[in-house]
Amino acid sequence: MTPIAMPRIPIATYRIQLNRTFTFQDATQLIPYLDDLGIMDLYCSPYFRAVPGSLHGYDVVDPTTLNPELGSEDDYRAMIDELHRRGMGHLLDVVPNHMGITQQINAWWQDVLENGPISPYASFFDIDWDPLKAELRNKVLLPILGNQYGVVLENQELQIEYQDGRYIIRYYEHRLPVAPKASVLILAHRLKEFVDAEGAGSPHVMELQSIITALTHLPPRNALDPEAVVVRYREKEIIRRRLSALMEGHAAIRSFLDENIRQINGTKGDPRSFDLLDALLNDQAYRLADWRVAAEEINYRRFFDINELAALRMENPEVFEASHQLVFRLLREGAVTGLRIDHVDGLYDPPDYLQKLQGWARKEWPEVADSETRPLYLIVEKILGANERIPESWPVHGTTGYDFLALINGLFVSRANERSIEAAYARFVGKEDTFEELAYQSKRLIMSASMASELNVLGHQLNRLSERDRRSRDYTLNSLTHAIREIIACFPVYRTYITASPEGILDRDRAFIWQAVTKAKRRNPALSGLVFEFVRDLLLQAADSREAHDVERLRFVMKFQQTTSPVTAKGIEDTAFYRYHRLVSLNEVGADPQQFGTTPTMAHQQLKERQGRWPATLSATATHDTKRGEDVRTRISVLSEVPKLWSQRVTQWSKANRKWKVSAEQGPAPSADDEYLLYQTLIGAWPLIQLDTQGYEGFCVRIQDYMNKAIREAKVHTSWVNSDHEYEEAMRRFVAGVLNRSEANDFLDDFLPFQRRIAQYGMYNSLAQLLIKMMAPGVPDFYQGTELWDFNLVDPDNRRPVNFGIRRTVLAAVKQAADSVQARQELLKDLLTHRADGRIKLWLTTQGLWYRREHAELFRQGEYVPLQVSGAKREHLFAFARIHGDQAAVVVVPRLLTGVIENPTELPVGERVWGDTKVTMPSWKEGSLYRNVLTGRRSGTLPDEGRQAIAAAEILMECPVALMERAT
Repeated sequence: MTPIAMPRIPIATYRIQLNRTFTFQDATQLIPYLDDLGIMDLYCSPYFRAVPGSLHGYDVVDPTTLNPELGSEDDYRAMIDELHRRGMGHLLDVVPNHMGITQQINAWWQDVLENGPISPYASFFDIDWDPLKAELRNKVLLPILGNQYGVVLENQELQIEYQDGRYIIRYYEHRLPVAPKASVLILAHRLKEFVDAEGAGSPHVMELQSIITALTHLPPRNALDPEAVVVRYREKEIIRRRLSALMEGHAAIRSFLDENIRQINGTKGDPRSFDLLDALLNDQAYRLADWRVAAEEINYRRFFDINELAALRMENPEVFEASHQLVFRLLREGAVTGLRIDHVDGLYDPPDYLQKLQGWARKEWPEVADSETRPLYLIVEKILGANERIPESWPVHGTTGYDFLALINGLFVSRANERSIEAAYARFVGKEDTFEELAYQSKRLIMSASMASELNVLGHQLNRLSERDRRSRDYTLNSLTHAIREIIACFPVYRTYITASPEGILDRDRAFIWQAVTKAKRRNPALSGLVFEFVRDLLLQAADSREAHDVERLRFVMKFQQTTSPVTAKGIEDTAFYRYHRLVSLNEVGADPQQFGTTPTMAHQQLKERQGRWPATLSATATHDTKRGEDVRTRISVLSEVPKLWSQRVTQWSKANRKWKVSAEQGPAPSADDEYLLYQTLIGAWPLIQLDTQGYEGFCVRIQDYMNKAIREAKVHTSWVNSDHEYEEAMRRFVAGVLNRSEANDFLDDFLPFQRRIAQYGMYNSLAQLLIKMMAPGVPDFYQGTELWDFNLVDPDNRRPVNFGIRRTVLAAVKQAADSVQARQELLKDLLTHRADGRIKLWLTTQGLWYRREHAELFRQGEYVPLQVSGAKREHLFAFARIHGDQAAVVVVPRLLTGVIENPTELPVGERVWGDTKVTMPSWKEGSLYRNVLTGRRSGTLPDEGRQAIAAAEILMECPVALMERAT
């Protein structure tokens, strides 16, 4: 491999999801297509060894090896070699926050389960070895059981087995180690009877007794002395080999121990027969429990509330080094040229972690260290709150692009109609909840349900701190815990970044804490404000105080920060977004549904700031985590332009579909709120082409599956933890009835013409969104398959296999057909006429990407210049320029087109549509010429009130969007 010069700033990235159905070999075969498309950097999901069958790779079990399900080392090298041959870079998604711990293939976790606190990997995971529950001291709670422990035990679902020289506990797909000392119970059971039968002097009997003695004298698992650890690990492996040899060499021993296992495993229907197995399980470094117990008693930090993903203590230098061996090797070799950091807010100290990565890079590439403070291209998955920015001190190039998605999505939402859309929603659902209130209640729900344990731990930590001061010692545990719950529920961002750094607390973090505490006090007048102020002062003094108990104070602050992030994510993204359906195109990761649209002025301001501060941040419009496909959103946003018509239609549809509802305790099922979500979902996801019977049935199942996930996430009528099968079945039947086309359907008869009309406007929005993404400041990022129309829904729907064969064929056809200006115009006319097939989107994608690729410096360093639009339709165009030296590129796109064209099947082009509207152009002199990159048409500027302008009708003569370049 030939290393690529660092830092490599991508020109455009393309994200692919690697798994057993799309491997390194598949990716290698895809690279020529991506190169032809105009992509310069392949962006891969995590590909280190993960839980077998993983479809996403975020459940890494071994960060030191490649995932064998994706192919061999040679397959991987072939992929990298193909990238290098074409001069392409490679962005890798890495997961520093957590690991997958299911089954038995995570060696680090298995070692902890076997050896407890004495394990060298005990400090790798964020485990509380001294939790509130005394019975869990020096143990890990394993909430993997499907029922209460005693029920599972006596149902014979937990069984001892002998595998590869060791004993394990089998529970369905789980294989749990038996602690070495605990296996004495197995070996010594009925020992006297066996000795009497075989003879005390028999060599195999004496060997068995010797093994039992050796196991008995192993250092205990809470003996943390380094020498004891060495002895324990050395001796237990020797003992294991001895036992294995003994069992292989003596059938009597094997028969004796097999019978012991049979007896200890118990007899169904005889509860007393499970006493020995119960004793053995209680002697482990883990405590088995019903999975529902996790919410209140779990004592290891998780990724959100997912028990199967255990959090790492990445602040520990050993953990950092061990988990980044392969990452650093691939960077050193030039196989990887940039990193995407997953869930950075989950880390103990995100800025410190990022500094460590750049510190490694500075040592590795000293030739760029002096001139480049960020030698490694680094982006973070960071969800920004309203008016939040990444701290400029972070050594990163930006985020994964959710902030960009929210900004551009808002351009296609009519701010003027917010009240009308609000009223339509309130009338339909019969209530007027605000998103702020729903978000607050949802976060409180998460803290009382799936993350109660984390809150309890914080409460006890805070209680101990309050006892240290006579002015706060009278605050009760309940009042302190309540204050923490309320402050987190009112927190305006995912987290703050307070540390023991001498630089102190960032002003932004200080403001966020004050804001949260102020709101919490206002919501809780019955609780003394002094309690809230105590928490606030403790948080704000954590980095400044030099008192003796600083360590404990800082530990509380850091844990508090690690808690606000998952509570916010689960409370807002995975709960409130599924409860509030005013306009669901705004319910997107990184977006705020309260922000109803973006004005051109707002967009220009933020894009200009983007170029100045974060010119290499990603610009995404779809990811593997977005709630809806990018073209689903652009359709739904059109509804904001026609609130009266939308309200009429949705009311009529509800009457037509009332017959499909069923009566339930809480009222008709499904609820009006869920029904409102369904209609918007159908507006956004309905296929552009006529489906045959099989295809239509598949679409119906997709909608049913999506709605089932949506209602579970909402946690109102059903949930993942406590599913209401009757409500879920009512929803499934409702969807089936609504979509039934085997007989007369009044709903579909009315819905389809309306949906087709909205879809036409949505296509124009999509093309505009796409062109902005490719030309705006930042690095345009494409999620797999979105170069054609993207009508996917939330995962797993958006992680279905992509038909790249069709995309290769379309790309080859449109490239071949555009070899002259005339051919280009004929092609464009054909693509727009048949825009439903998606070729127009792929063609615009490759045109924009290649233009960006051929003018890389213009888009890397070029100034962002908002362009003024004048005339009657000025509010319906968004225009900007990128200028660098004597180069200039101009983007002009339409927005809010229902106010421009009444019939969306007619293209929004020409003088009939745009009339007197003009775009002020960057001009070096009067009569400057510009060439339309998409059509080849040349246009000269004309004087217009002291400036140089071109009529919108000329710019948008043949195509609804325009990319112009300076021709003279």
